[in-house]
Amino acid sequence: NVTTVLEFKLLGLSSNPCCQILLFIVSLVIYILTSLGNIITILVVALEPQLHSPMFRFLQNLSFLEICYTNTIIPKMLSTLLAKRKSISFFGCMAQLYYFVSLGATECYLLAVMACDRFLAVCQPLQYGVLMTDEFCVRLAVGSWVAGVVTGFLPCLMISRLHFCNHNLVDHFFCDISPLLKLSCSDTTVTETVIFVLSLLVLSSCFLLTLVSYLLIILTILKIPSASGKRVTFSTCSSHLMVVTIYYGTMTFMYVRPTYGLSSELNKAVSVLYTVVTPLLNPVIYSLRNKVFRKALEKRVFR
Repeated sequence: NVTTVLEFKLLGLSSNPCCQILLFIVSLVIYILTSLGNIITILVVALEPQLHSPMFRFLQNLSFLEICYTNTIIPKMLSTLLAKRKSISFFGCMAQLYYFVSLGATECYLLAVMACDRFLAVCQPLQYGVLMTDEFCVRLAVGSWVAGVVTGFLPCLMISRLHFCNHNLVDHFFCDISPLLKLSCSDTTVTETVIFVLSLLVLSSCFLLTLVSYLLIILTILKIPSASGKRVTFSTCSSHLMVVTIYYGTMTFMYVRPTYGLSSELNKAVSVLYTVVTPLLNPVIYSLRNKVFRKALEKRVFR
């Protein structure tokens, strides 16, 4: 055993009792809405044959991922807001860290794959059916999950092998990379460098692929003669780009930079964006703003 610390104490978002109650209520409402939104997305896509297309299959994967992602973070956050004993075991902390990193990486890969799918559908419509077959769609989805699982392994392994001595106060609402590195009494230079390089490679490659795909889509849209067609498609693309920008922007801010230098309060605020807000926005942006999905949902609810 390389550490004398058997558990960590999560300091959470606030130490003020009144703020804790308010944060608990708001977080619980967001958690319920996020879970319901993503569950509804999965069920509607599964039940409606007209939605059995690659785009909605990827959306199913994204919705399932968001459910797993929020369940990795929010339930523990809710318990620490109300519980007197705000602790998490060492192995529980490492497990939370692993699931958080691997699911976050998987989301990057899935968003990139979804952007490429939209690029083919808009820019190469005649070849789309030939290129994006059901088999290829499954391979892309499975590949995203496998790549995410592999990506999360190295950071978690390296952090779990650090010495923490008697320091166990994690100034965060979950076991994140930055606060754990700050706690360690080992030399974290190698660990920080590896995590920085890995984060840079994953985030920059996925973001550039996503950004280029949407830029090519926009250039194709500009050639559409109909003004209404341009407006509708631009509205969809801008919504998608907003979610992608929030997610990649906050993730890059957190992990593609030195560990030290910014306050823990700012780190917490930024973390809330990609662990709580983005999973809530995804079903709204990718599902409810889609006319085909809305019609399928209305058919299931009101028939």
